[in-house]
Amino acid sequence: MINIRKLENELWEAADALRAGSKLTSNQYCMPVLGLIFLRYAYSRFKLVEAEILKDRPMRNGRAMPVEASDFKAKSALYLPVEAQYDYLLNLPEDIKGAALTSKDGQVMTSLGEVVNNAMALIEDQSAQLTGILPKNYTDFSDELLAEILRIFNNSALDEVGGDIIGRIYEYFLNKFAKNIASDDGVFFTPKSLVKMIVNVLEPTHGTLFDPACGSGGMFIQSGDFVNAQGMNANSAMTFYGQEKVEYNAQLCLMNMAVHGLTGVIKSGDEGNSFYNDAHQLDGRCDYIMANPPFNVDKVKSESTLAAGRLPFGMPGINNKNKEISNANYLWISYFYSYLNDTGRAGFVMASSATDSQGKDKDIRESLVKTGAVDVMVSVGNNFFYTKSLPCSLWFFDKAKSEAIKDKVLFIDARNYYTVVDRTLNEWTEWQLKNLNAIVWLYRGEVEKYIELLNEYRQTLGEDKTFAEHIASLSEQVKAIEAEGKQAVADAGRGKGKKVQQEYDEKVEAVKEILTIAQEAQWLYEKFGDGEYVDVPGLCKIAYITNEAKGDSEGVSIEDKGWSLTPGAYVGVAPVEDDGVNFEERMAEIHEELLVLQQESNVLMETISKNMKEMGL
Repeated sequence: MINIRKLENELWEAADALRAGSKLTSNQYCMPVLGLIFLRYAYSRFKLVEAEILKDRPMRNGRAMPVEASDFKAKSALYLPVEAQYDYLLNLPEDIKGAALTSKDGQVMTSLGEVVNNAMALIEDQSAQLTGILPKNYTDFSDELLAEILRIFNNSALDEVGGDIIGRIYEYFLNKFAKNIASDDGVFFTPKSLVKMIVNVLEPTHGTLFDPACGSGGMFIQSGDFVNAQGMNANSAMTFYGQEKVEYNAQLCLMNMAVHGLTGVIKSGDEGNSFYNDAHQLDGRCDYIMANPPFNVDKVKSESTLAAGRLPFGMPGINNKNKEISNANYLWISYFYSYLNDTGRAGFVMASSATDSQGKDKDIRESLVKTGAVDVMVSVGNNFFYTKSLPCSLWFFDKAKSEAIKDKVLFIDARNYYTVVDRTLNEWTEWQLKNLNAIVWLYRGEVEKYIELLNEYRQTLGEDKTFAEHIASLSEQVKAIEAEGKQAVADAGRGKGKKVQQEYDEKVEAVKEILTIAQEAQWLYEKFGDGEYVDVPGLCKIAYITNEAKGDSEGVSIEDKGWSLTPGAYVGVAPVEDDGVNFEERMAEIHEELLVLQQESNVLMETISKNMKEMGL
């Protein structure tokens, strides 16, 4: 996280330089900067894949055979000609005119802007889906300005961040410079951990994946990573389709996919407006739907929407005077269901209010639930979004649920399960994502996956102790290192204490990282043991859809709850654990501590006042 924050600050400085050095608007200068980030990130990935290729490279006359574009294509990676490699651009001479450089069209280039434009054109030649997408207006900037920005973006943090880097930085720019776009129709970037949760639950492995509100393409990137991790080639196993109303976003999506070696078809502009168009003719044909649509969109034209179809449960509420849909949440939900084929799965982010909204929404929700396709519902807490503090829900559909769960829905309330990144941002760590996924596995009867996760924990921590014993042992290690560090700082010579403290802080952090893994393992094991699903108050509950399906079973059905899909309505509240503290005794201690602090405060104020008088203030 530190690297990302540092990177963002430097990008802010670069954007400020662009703003000061050009007459472009925020929308216009954002794309050139993202183009340079794209170049830098593409180069980083290029070097990684090149190293893989060279590992087993055939030799000729004692030398490894040169790497070619076809080698990268075989690994679903983007090939970069020498003149499009970031290192080449970074090390160009100051005097471009005197360097006698020619473009791919044979024209002599006289400025760094022309050289960067040429690099973009060369990359477009390598990828059909990038044709006409990359920015090529770098001659608008001085050579000095471009050279400085290239230097700023030559940052190792870009190599470490991974994931949807262009989307993440894109959102940063929206938040800082183009809030008119960031707030437009509820559009905002999908956090990586939410995307990974969706991908992990859906487990995409084949067929057609469609994101009708694809933004910068994070769903495609994480799905590609998931498929590749299964030992398959994402481009061979899957076909990616997207729609995105904002053309700017669609450009970023194609750039993001290209740098990750993925190919896809993205429709944008009016054609990409999913309310009024099924641009790819995918209704009823998709194996997977993934999306983070804009929440609570209003003023959607009802007549155009009705004509566009994909509404198996009817229209949401309409303002008869203006003939507009006042909240489009259930338009999206209906579309996601309609796009699926008979065995399709969907996972999407939705405003929390949609799980229990009333009126026509409730009628649609009842019809949807009765199909049996609703699979899992997850409540997510505040501060998961990078620029918004609102809570949300994750919805999952499965039209081919197994016989054992066909009339059931799993509810997970994860609002109190997360890791704090900083004051305004929370996320799920990799282990927390695995734990949440493990609950889904047990619900589906996939016990072997749960056992594999337990084994992964044991291999990571060591099999000589139980998870609880690991926690106790590691906690003692932390205390011991902290005590040792305190003494070492005290014994350090003058001016050396800070460095010694830093060394011990790093040792403590390393042990705490392992301690956190042990705590996550214990969190999972104490609830589900060796692999038996149980309802956990405050966390998860399996509910029957109808009273008829419930029969004589205990508990409530979704029908009982008025077709609400709010997890909190089913899982209840976790029991409060007795911490062994006597309330009256602790309050007396706090009162005594407060009196001491007040006395210290009075003494401090008297001292400050005395000092100010002596200074004549």
